[in-house]
Amino acid sequence: MVLAIALGILAGIAGFLPLVFGLHRVKHMTDSGNLGHMGVLMLCLLFSFVLMFAFAILCINVSRDAALPFVLSEAGALSVTAIAFGVTRLTRKS
Repeated sequence: MVLAIALGILAGIAGFLPLVFGLHRVKHMTDSGNLGHMGVLMLCLLFSFVLMFAFAILCINVSRDAALPFVLSEAGALSVTAIAFGVTRLTRKS
């Protein structure tokens, strides 16, 4: 179960990386209207969800007993990573 939790944490962090990539791409885009920026962010959000569900399905197929701890730690790690990212960005600007 400890291995499932550790792998879930890594999967949660990996699920947040497309969102960071999307924010980085939007920051360096030329001004082409809101639809271009929104499209990049929505595609990165979709890819993040696909990545998270793929990891969860892979865990269910490999070890069904460890699926609940894996998915809970994955969601928790994604949330904690997003909060930490937001706080560090907010404190860096101040």
